Amino acid sequence: MTPHQGAQFRETTVRTPRFRLDERAGGILLHPTSLPGPHGSGDLGPPAQRFVDFLAAAGQRWWQMLPVGPPGPGNSPYSARSAFAGGPLLISLDRLAEEGLLNPGDLTATSALRSMRVAYPAVTQFRLARLRKAYAASQGRKRAPAALEQFCNDERDWLDDYALYAALRRAHGAREWLHWPRALRLRQPAALRRARTELADEIAFEQFCQFQFHRQWQALRRYANARGVGLIGDVPIFVAHDSADVWAHRELFQLDADGRPRVVSGVPPDYFSRSGQLWGHPHYRWPRHRATGFAWWLARLRRTFAQFDAVRVDHFLGFHRVWAVSGRARTARHGRWMRTPGAELLATVRRKLGRVEIIAEDLGVVTPAATALRERYGFPGMRLLHFAFGNDAGDRYNQPHSYPRECVVYPGTHDNDTTVAWFEALRADARQQRSGEVSPYERVLRYTGTSGREIHWDIIRLAHASVANTAIIPLQDILGLGRAARMNQPGTPTGNWEWRAPPGCLTDQLADRLRDLAAAYDRWRR
Repeated sequence: MTPHQGAQFRETTVRTPRFRLDERAGGILLHPTSLPGPHGSGDLGPPAQRFVDFLAAAGQRWWQMLPVGPPGPGNSPYSARSAFAGGPLLISLDRLAEEGLLNPGDLTATSALRSMRVAYPAVTQFRLARLRKAYAASQGRKRAPAALEQFCNDERDWLDDYALYAALRRAHGAREWLHWPRALRLRQPAALRRARTELADEIAFEQFCQFQFHRQWQALRRYANARGVGLIGDVPIFVAHDSADVWAHRELFQLDADGRPRVVSGVPPDYFSRSGQLWGHPHYRWPRHRATGFAWWLARLRRTFAQFDAVRVDHFLGFHRVWAVSGRARTARHGRWMRTPGAELLATVRRKLGRVEIIAEDLGVVTPAATALRERYGFPGMRLLHFAFGNDAGDRYNQPHSYPRECVVYPGTHDNDTTVAWFEALRADARQQRSGEVSPYERVLRYTGTSGREIHWDIIRLAHASVANTAIIPLQDILGLGRAARMNQPGTPTGNWEWRAPPGCLTDQLADRLRDLAAAYDRWRR
């Protein structure tokens, strides 16, 4: 083992899917942080269970989420600090109080937490203080629970490195690992042994948090599955440079001798940005992954499918080719396409893990080879109704009358505006349209055959009526919310991932309307 290599990954099994994407069904897209609740952001506690109850009452089979790891820069779940760990901010404080690890008074929220958006600095301070108090209470007990010891043993392949990374990052003022002392940056054994001794309590705290996340997550999944609701996760194809994964497995990424990325991820100029999107993740050193039998990827997917019933692979197109930009570039405008061994990787996944339920996020510059790769494994792709009505004839790809059954239809994703805001923008643009031209706004009205007064329900109906096996609707669209409810604006570093659902919005009347729609289009049976 070289000084910078991390743990070796063991093989475990993946259970046979109970919820399948080739069966006609519907669902809702909502990140857990967006749930209502008293502690500044949503979590895995009572509000999550109430949302599951709403899904069941509304005839929905799926709850789709964004990545649930510890969020990275800009609070983005797509740049998590770990591809394996759970986000500590999702741990329910109510559940910790039920265990006797917190007092009722600890749950009293401050005024900073009563915002209708997630105020991440205040939420982080409040929640981490309670997690530390709960940890201290657990340490005061006579012995650690056997379940905690078993969890740490079962998950040691990733947990040991993650807990040490998180403790070191905190000890170094939240600086990324690239700026730690050289011995720690390069994972020299003597430096790691000393750090494990000096930071033993901080490491144990991180293990405690991951244990609590695991317990609460499995309880939520059992609760959902028992009510006929499956969970859809999200696996970003890349991982953040400032993450436990890159620090512990430098040999798996294209880094220079100092640990800086040689090339980084992004996409060329597109719908969202004229200069492209510079994501900044390091690219994989694929020959090394191949030499290990894709062990890191297999471990990552095993961990994911231990949490979710199905998974959306973000930027699935990267399993065919990726846009590589210089690590020093400031935009993604100039780069080059690099081929990747996605076919080999997916063949290994099929051989080692068996059937897994994957949604291939194939938005962007789609090539015939990428489509063939997705179809070879029967993974449904994605279709967006917001892209169906432009002046470009290629938009017919996203129109419901051209869908195959093997796809998942959305009005838009977390990167799109809400349907109401999207339609208002089309209306405004139509006022500038030259006489005699059919505007996208008019195309929407003609296609739906409505006045557009309840455009969000018109689009929801189109999704449900389509032949696509799966229809997933963002909760913002079900509630008919405008631009203020947008989850993410690609290319903007701040102000994203903050939306929260209004308290009391999940009404019986709303569930009834959704269930009737699902039943009308054979997406729900009593």
